[in-house]
Amino acid sequence: MRLESMPELEAFRGKVRAFVTEHAPGIKTHSGVRAPEPGLMPAIREWTAKLYEAGFLGIDWPVEYGGRPDAHPLEPSVVAEEIARARTWPPVGAASLASGALIDFGTDEQRARFLPRIRSCEDVWCQLFSEPEAGSDLAALRTRARREGDEAVFVVDGQKVWTTNGQHADMGYLLARTDAEAPKHRGITAFALDMRSPGVEVRPLREITGTTDFNEVFLDGVRIPAANVIGRVNDGWRVAMSSLGRERSGVAARGAELAAVLEELVRLAEGLDDSATRQALGELAARVHVNAAMIGLAQSRMLHGTEQPADALLGKIFFSELNHDLADFGLRLQGTDGLLTEGDPEAVADGWWQDAHLYSRAYTIAGGANEVLRTQVAERGLGLPRESR
Repeated sequence: MRLESMPELEAFRGKVRAFVTEHAPGIKTHSGVRAPEPGLMPAIREWTAKLYEAGFLGIDWPVEYGGRPDAHPLEPSVVAEEIARARTWPPVGAASLASGALIDFGTDEQRARFLPRIRSCEDVWCQLFSEPEAGSDLAALRTRARREGDEAVFVVDGQKVWTTNGQHADMGYLLARTDAEAPKHRGITAFALDMRSPGVEVRPLREITGTTDFNEVFLDGVRIPAANVIGRVNDGWRVAMSSLGRERSGVAARGAELAAVLEELVRLAEGLDDSATRQALGELAARVHVNAAMIGLAQSRMLHGTEQPADALLGKIFFSELNHDLADFGLRLQGTDGLLTEGDPEAVADGWWQDAHLYSRAYTIAGGANEVLRTQVAERGLGLPRESR
Protein backbone atom coordinates (compact mmCIF):
# COMPACT_ATOMS: atom_id res chain seq x y z
CA MET A 1 0.00 0.00 0.00
CA ARG A 2 1.41 3.38 -0.97
CA LEU A 3 1.58 6.14 1.61
CA GLU A 4 -0.59 8.44 -0.52
CA SER A 5 -3.42 5.87 -0.56
CA MET A 6 -3.93 5.79 3.21
CA PRO A 7 -6.95 8.06 3.91
CA GLU A 8 -6.31 8.11 7.66
CA LEU A 9 -3.09 10.03 7.01
CA GLU A 10 -4.47 12.69 4.67
CA ALA A 11 -5.84 15.02 7.36
CA PHE A 12 -2.51 14.84 9.12
CA ARG A 13 -0.72 15.53 5.83
CA GLY A 14 -2.81 18.67 5.33
CA LYS A 15 -1.80 19.98 8.77
CA VAL A 16 1.87 19.28 8.10
CA ARG A 17 1.77 20.92 4.66
CA ALA A 18 0.15 24.06 6.06
CA PHE A 19 2.66 24.22 8.89
CA VAL A 20 5.63 23.81 6.54
CA THR A 21 4.26 26.51 4.23
CA GLU A 22 3.94 28.96 7.13
CA HIS A 23 7.07 28.25 9.15
CA ALA A 24 9.78 26.71 6.92
CA PRO A 25 13.06 28.68 6.80
CA GLY A 26 13.24 29.02 3.02
CA ILE A 27 14.34 26.77 0.19
CA LYS A 28 17.39 24.58 0.72
CA THR A 29 20.11 25.88 -1.56
CA HIS A 30 21.82 22.56 -2.30
CA SER A 31 20.73 19.02 -3.09
CA GLY A 32 21.21 16.08 -0.78
CA VAL A 33 21.88 15.84 2.95
CA ARG A 34 23.94 18.98 3.42
CA ALA A 35 25.28 21.06 6.27
CA PRO A 36 23.88 24.61 6.30
CA GLU A 37 26.06 27.69 6.34
CA PRO A 38 26.71 28.94 9.90
CA GLY A 39 24.50 31.98 9.36
CA LEU A 40 21.49 29.73 8.74
CA MET A 41 21.85 27.71 11.93
CA PRO A 42 19.80 29.99 14.24
CA ALA A 43 16.83 29.84 11.85
CA ILE A 44 17.14 26.07 11.40
CA ARG A 45 17.39 25.50 15.16
CA GLU A 46 14.22 27.57 15.60
CA TRP A 47 12.48 25.67 12.77
CA THR A 48 13.42 22.31 14.30
CA ALA A 49 12.16 23.37 17.74
CA LYS A 50 8.83 24.45 16.17
CA LEU A 51 8.43 21.06 14.50
CA TYR A 52 8.87 19.31 17.85
CA GLU A 53 6.56 21.78 19.63
CA ALA A 54 3.85 21.25 17.01
CA GLY A 55 4.05 17.48 17.48
CA PHE A 56 5.52 16.75 14.05
CA LEU A 57 8.86 15.43 15.34
CA GLY A 58 9.38 12.97 18.19
CA ILE A 59 5.97 11.48 17.41
CA ASP A 60 7.02 7.99 18.50
CA TRP A 61 8.80 9.12 21.67
CA PRO A 62 7.49 8.19 25.13
CA VAL A 63 4.49 10.31 26.15
CA GLU A 64 6.37 11.95 29.01
CA TYR A 65 8.83 13.40 26.48
CA GLY A 66 6.26 14.63 23.99
CA GLY A 67 5.29 11.54 22.00
CA ARG A 68 1.73 10.57 21.06
CA PRO A 69 0.64 6.96 21.68
CA ASP A 70 -2.30 7.30 19.27
CA ALA A 71 -0.13 8.42 16.34
CA HIS A 72 -0.14 6.42 13.11
CA PRO A 73 3.27 4.73 12.71
CA LEU A 74 3.73 6.37 9.28
CA GLU A 75 3.20 9.94 10.49
CA PRO A 76 6.98 10.57 10.70
CA SER A 77 7.22 9.55 7.04
CA VAL A 78 4.49 12.03 6.10
CA VAL A 79 6.40 14.82 7.84
CA ALA A 80 9.63 13.89 6.08
CA GLU A 81 7.82 13.78 2.73
CA GLU A 82 6.26 17.21 3.11
CA ILE A 83 9.55 18.80 4.13
CA ALA A 84 11.23 17.25 1.10
CA ARG A 85 8.41 18.31 -1.24
CA ALA A 86 8.76 21.90 -0.02
CA ARG A 87 12.49 21.70 -0.78
CA THR A 88 13.20 23.21 2.62
CA TRP A 89 15.64 22.24 5.36
CA PRO A 90 15.05 19.03 7.29
CA PRO A 91 15.93 18.99 11.00
CA VAL A 92 19.68 19.34 11.20
CA GLY A 93 21.97 16.74 12.73
CA ALA A 94 21.64 13.19 14.01
CA ALA A 95 18.90 13.80 16.57
CA SER A 96 16.72 10.92 15.35
CA LEU A 97 19.59 8.46 15.76
CA ALA A 98 20.63 9.77 19.16
CA SER A 99 17.09 9.98 20.52
CA GLY A 100 16.40 6.43 19.34
CA ALA A 101 19.45 5.16 21.22
CA LEU A 102 18.52 7.12 24.34
CA ILE A 103 14.87 6.01 24.31
CA ASP A 104 15.66 2.33 23.79
CA PHE A 105 18.85 1.99 25.84
CA GLY A 106 19.43 5.16 27.89
CA THR A 107 18.88 5.60 31.59
CA ASP A 108 16.03 7.69 32.99
CA GLU A 109 18.60 10.32 33.92
CA GLN A 110 19.97 10.42 30.38
CA ARG A 111 16.52 10.75 28.84
CA ALA A 112 15.57 13.55 31.23
CA ARG A 113 18.85 15.34 30.49
CA PHE A 114 19.15 15.01 26.73
CA LEU A 115 15.68 14.58 25.19
CA PRO A 116 14.26 18.00 26.16
CA ARG A 117 17.37 19.67 24.75
CA ILE A 118 16.91 17.74 21.49
CA ARG A 119 13.29 18.94 21.31
CA SER A 120 14.28 22.57 21.84
CA CYS A 121 17.25 22.14 19.47
CA GLU A 122 19.54 23.56 22.13
CA ASP A 123 21.67 20.52 21.28
CA VAL A 124 22.47 19.60 17.69
CA TRP A 125 23.88 16.06 17.51
CA CYS A 126 26.32 14.56 15.03
CA GLN A 127 27.01 10.89 14.30
CA LEU A 128 30.53 9.73 15.16
CA PHE A 129 30.56 6.25 13.62
CA SER A 130 32.66 6.11 10.42
CA GLU A 131 36.45 6.08 10.46
CA PRO A 132 39.13 6.20 7.74
CA GLU A 133 39.36 2.39 7.77
CA ALA A 134 35.89 1.63 9.13
CA GLY A 135 33.20 3.11 6.91
CA SER A 136 31.17 0.38 5.24
CA ASP A 137 32.78 -2.08 7.66
CA LEU A 138 31.77 -0.20 10.80
CA ALA A 139 32.68 -3.08 13.10
CA ALA A 140 36.35 -2.52 12.17
CA LEU A 141 36.46 0.80 14.02
CA ARG A 142 39.68 1.56 15.91
CA THR A 143 38.82 4.52 18.12
CA ARG A 144 39.58 3.36 21.66
CA ALA A 145 37.93 4.20 24.97
CA ARG A 146 39.65 3.06 28.16
CA ARG A 147 38.50 3.37 31.75
CA GLU A 148 40.60 5.54 33.98
CA GLY A 149 41.07 5.57 37.73
CA ASP A 150 37.90 4.88 39.65
CA GLU A 151 36.14 3.86 36.42
CA ALA A 152 33.94 6.97 36.49
CA VAL A 153 35.62 8.27 33.32
CA PHE A 154 36.50 6.89 29.89
CA VAL A 155 39.43 8.36 27.96
CA VAL A 156 38.97 8.28 24.18
CA ASP A 157 41.59 8.44 21.42
CA GLY A 158 40.95 8.08 17.70
CA GLN A 159 39.62 9.65 14.54
CA LYS A 160 36.19 9.84 12.90
CA VAL A 161 35.42 10.96 9.36
CA TRP A 162 32.46 11.86 7.10
CA THR A 163 30.82 13.56 10.09
CA THR A 164 27.98 15.65 8.66
CA ASN A 165 27.25 18.81 10.68
CA GLY A 166 30.20 18.15 12.95
CA GLN A 167 31.07 21.84 12.75
CA HIS A 168 27.64 22.75 14.17
CA ALA A 169 27.21 19.95 16.71
CA ASP A 170 26.89 20.41 20.45
CA MET A 171 26.77 16.65 21.13
CA GLY A 172 28.11 13.56 19.38
CA TYR A 173 26.70 10.02 19.26
CA LEU A 174 29.99 8.14 19.46
CA LEU A 175 31.00 4.54 18.99
CA ALA A 176 34.37 3.47 20.41
CA ARG A 177 36.08 0.16 21.08
CA THR A 178 36.29 -0.68 24.77
CA ASP A 179 37.55 -4.28 24.47
CA ALA A 180 40.30 -4.81 21.91
CA GLU A 181 40.30 -8.58 22.48
CA ALA A 182 36.61 -9.13 21.76
CA PRO A 183 35.27 -10.17 18.33
CA LYS A 184 34.68 -7.24 15.95
CA HIS A 185 30.98 -6.75 16.63
CA ARG A 186 31.49 -6.99 20.36
CA GLY A 187 33.66 -4.83 22.55
CA ILE A 188 32.14 -1.59 21.18
CA THR A 189 30.43 0.96 23.43
CA ALA A 190 28.10 3.87 22.61
CA PHE A 191 28.63 7.27 24.24
CA ALA A 192 27.06 10.71 24.39
CA LEU A 193 29.99 13.09 23.81
CA ASP A 194 30.01 16.80 24.57
CA MET A 195 31.65 18.21 21.42
CA ARG A 196 33.12 21.07 23.46
CA SER A 197 35.20 18.65 25.53
CA PRO A 198 38.97 19.29 25.60
CA GLY A 199 40.73 17.13 23.02
CA VAL A 200 37.92 17.24 20.41
CA GLU A 201 39.04 18.84 17.14
CA VAL A 202 36.71 19.23 14.16
CA ARG A 203 38.33 19.77 10.75
CA PRO A 204 35.98 20.51 7.82
CA LEU A 205 36.53 18.57 4.60
CA ARG A 206 36.06 20.51 1.37
CA GLU A 207 34.36 18.26 -1.16
CA ILE A 208 34.21 18.27 -4.93
CA THR A 209 31.08 20.45 -4.66
CA GLY A 210 33.15 23.21 -3.06
CA THR A 211 31.17 22.98 0.18
CA THR A 212 32.14 21.57 3.57
CA ASP A 213 29.32 19.26 4.58
CA PHE A 214 31.53 16.57 6.11
CA ASN A 215 34.24 16.75 8.73
CA GLU A 216 37.08 14.84 10.28
CA VAL A 217 36.87 14.66 14.06
CA PHE A 218 40.03 13.95 16.07
CA LEU A 219 39.76 12.69 19.64
CA ASP A 220 42.92 13.11 21.72
CA GLY A 221 42.62 12.06 25.34
CA VAL A 222 38.94 13.09 25.47
CA ARG A 223 37.40 12.38 28.86
CA ILE A 224 33.80 11.17 28.87
CA PRO A 225 31.93 10.52 32.14
CA ALA A 226 30.85 6.91 32.55
CA ALA A 227 27.34 8.31 33.09
CA ASN A 228 27.35 9.12 29.36
CA VAL A 229 27.57 5.49 28.28
CA ILE A 230 24.40 4.65 26.31
CA GLY A 231 23.32 1.10 27.12
CA ARG A 232 25.82 -1.36 28.52
CA VAL A 233 29.57 -1.24 28.13
CA ASN A 234 30.65 -3.44 25.17
CA ASP A 235 27.08 -3.57 23.84
CA GLY A 236 27.34 -0.54 21.54
CA TRP A 237 26.88 -2.53 18.33
CA ARG A 238 23.36 -3.51 19.39
CA VAL A 239 22.60 0.08 20.42
CA ALA A 240 23.81 1.42 17.06
CA MET A 241 21.96 -1.13 14.93
CA SER A 242 18.72 -0.53 16.84
CA SER A 243 18.91 3.24 16.42
CA LEU A 244 19.77 2.94 12.72
CA GLY A 245 16.65 0.82 12.30
CA ARG A 246 14.53 3.76 13.50
CA GLU A 247 15.52 5.89 10.50
CA ARG A 248 12.61 4.83 8.30
CA SER A 249 11.16 8.29 7.65
CA GLY A 250 14.18 9.31 5.58
CA VAL A 251 13.23 6.72 2.95
CA ALA A 252 9.92 8.48 2.31
CA ALA A 253 11.72 11.82 2.10
CA ARG A 254 14.07 10.46 -0.56
CA GLY A 255 11.11 9.27 -2.62
CA ALA A 256 9.47 12.71 -2.47
CA GLU A 257 12.77 14.32 -3.37
CA LEU A 258 13.13 12.17 -6.49
CA ALA A 259 9.58 12.99 -7.59
CA ALA A 260 10.29 16.73 -7.21
CA VAL A 261 13.55 16.42 -9.19
CA LEU A 262 11.71 14.55 -11.96
CA GLU A 263 9.17 17.40 -12.21
CA GLU A 264 11.99 19.92 -12.56
CA LEU A 265 13.66 17.70 -15.15
CA VAL A 266 10.47 17.69 -17.25
CA ARG A 267 10.38 21.51 -17.08
CA LEU A 268 14.02 21.67 -18.09
CA ALA A 269 13.25 19.54 -21.13
CA GLU A 270 10.37 21.74 -22.33
CA GLY A 271 10.84 22.61 -25.98
CA LEU A 272 13.01 19.58 -26.69
CA ASP A 273 10.79 17.38 -28.82
CA ASP A 274 13.28 14.77 -29.99
CA SER A 275 12.53 11.10 -29.47
CA ALA A 276 15.77 10.40 -27.57
CA THR A 277 14.88 12.97 -24.88
CA ARG A 278 11.32 11.64 -24.58
CA GLN A 279 12.59 8.08 -24.29
CA ALA A 280 15.13 8.97 -21.61
CA LEU A 281 12.57 10.94 -19.61
CA GLY A 282 10.11 8.07 -19.83
CA GLU A 283 12.66 5.60 -18.54
CA LEU A 284 13.61 7.87 -15.64
CA ALA A 285 9.94 8.49 -14.80
CA ALA A 286 9.29 4.74 -14.73
CA ARG A 287 12.21 4.26 -12.32
CA VAL A 288 10.92 7.06 -10.05
CA HIS A 289 7.55 5.27 -9.89
CA VAL A 290 9.27 1.94 -9.19
CA ASN A 291 11.16 3.63 -6.34
CA ALA A 292 7.84 4.88 -4.91
CA ALA A 293 6.39 1.37 -5.17
CA MET A 294 9.39 -0.06 -3.35
CA ILE A 295 8.92 2.47 -0.56
CA GLY A 296 5.23 1.63 -0.34
CA LEU A 297 5.97 -2.09 -0.12
CA ALA A 298 8.58 -1.57 2.59
CA GLN A 299 6.16 0.61 4.57
CA SER A 300 3.38 -1.96 4.27
CA ARG A 301 5.72 -4.69 5.49
CA MET A 302 6.79 -2.49 8.38
CA LEU A 303 3.17 -1.94 9.41
CA HIS A 304 2.46 -5.68 9.32
CA GLY A 305 5.74 -6.78 10.92
CA THR A 306 6.89 -8.62 7.81
CA GLU A 307 9.98 -6.58 6.92
CA GLN A 308 12.63 -8.38 4.90
CA PRO A 309 16.39 -8.10 5.54
CA ALA A 310 17.05 -6.75 2.06
CA ASP A 311 14.27 -4.08 1.97
CA ALA A 312 16.34 -1.17 3.24
CA LEU A 313 19.47 -2.29 1.38
CA LEU A 314 17.73 -2.52 -1.99
CA GLY A 315 15.92 0.78 -1.42
CA LYS A 316 19.17 2.60 -0.73
CA ILE A 317 20.94 1.12 -3.77
CA PHE A 318 18.05 1.86 -6.12
CA PHE A 319 17.54 5.41 -4.84
CA SER A 320 21.22 6.41 -4.94
CA GLU A 321 21.75 5.21 -8.51
CA LEU A 322 18.49 6.74 -9.77
CA ASN A 323 19.32 10.03 -8.04
CA HIS A 324 22.66 10.12 -9.88
CA ASP A 325 21.04 9.38 -13.23
CA LEU A 326 18.44 12.14 -12.80
CA ALA A 327 21.12 14.71 -12.01
CA ASP A 328 23.32 13.47 -14.83
CA PHE A 329 20.49 13.80 -17.36
CA GLY A 330 19.64 17.29 -16.08
CA LEU A 331 23.24 18.32 -16.62
CA ARG A 332 23.35 16.86 -20.13
CA LEU A 333 20.09 18.55 -21.12
CA GLN A 334 21.75 21.92 -20.55
CA GLY A 335 24.42 21.24 -23.16
CA THR A 336 27.28 23.73 -22.91
CA ASP A 337 25.34 25.62 -20.20
CA GLY A 338 26.02 22.57 -18.04
CA LEU A 339 29.47 24.01 -17.44
CA LEU A 340 27.96 26.92 -15.47
CA THR A 341 28.19 26.86 -11.71
CA GLU A 342 26.16 29.94 -10.79
CA GLY A 343 22.40 30.06 -10.63
CA ASP A 344 19.30 31.24 -8.81
CA PRO A 345 19.21 29.53 -5.39
CA GLU A 346 15.42 29.97 -5.32
CA ALA A 347 14.92 27.71 -8.33
CA VAL A 348 16.17 24.42 -9.70
CA ALA A 349 18.19 26.10 -12.45
CA ASP A 350 21.74 26.68 -13.62
CA GLY A 351 24.09 25.72 -10.82
CA TRP A 352 21.69 23.40 -9.01
CA TRP A 353 22.06 20.52 -11.46
CA GLN A 354 25.84 20.82 -11.43
CA ASP A 355 25.92 20.64 -7.63
CA ALA A 356 23.40 17.78 -7.59
CA HIS A 357 25.46 15.81 -10.10
CA LEU A 358 28.66 16.18 -8.09
CA TYR A 359 26.95 15.40 -4.79
CA SER A 360 25.06 12.38 -6.14
CA ARG A 361 28.17 10.21 -5.82
CA ALA A 362 28.06 10.69 -2.06
CA TYR A 363 24.75 8.85 -1.83
CA THR A 364 26.34 5.74 -3.40
CA ILE A 365 28.81 5.62 -0.50
CA ALA A 366 26.94 7.12 2.48
CA GLY A 367 25.11 4.57 4.59
CA GLY A 368 27.30 1.81 3.17
CA ALA A 369 28.93 1.62 -0.24
CA ASN A 370 26.59 0.11 -2.82
CA GLU A 371 29.12 -2.61 -3.64
CA VAL A 372 29.10 -3.75 -0.01
CA LEU A 373 25.31 -3.52 0.18
CA ARG A 374 24.93 -5.74 -2.88
CA THR A 375 26.95 -8.40 -1.09
CA GLN A 376 24.66 -8.05 1.92
CA VAL A 377 21.57 -8.40 -0.29
CA ALA A 378 23.01 -11.62 -1.71
CA GLU A 379 23.82 -13.04 1.71
CA ARG A 380 20.91 -11.80 3.82
CA GLY A 381 18.16 -11.43 1.24
CA LEU A 382 18.87 -14.30 -1.16
CA GLY A 383 20.60 -16.66 1.25
CA LEU A 384 23.65 -17.11 -0.99
CA PRO A 385 26.89 -18.43 0.52
CA ARG A 386 28.89 -15.83 2.42
CA GLU A 387 31.75 -14.20 0.59
CA SER A 388 35.11 -15.47 1.81
CA ARG A 389 36.75 -12.83 4.01
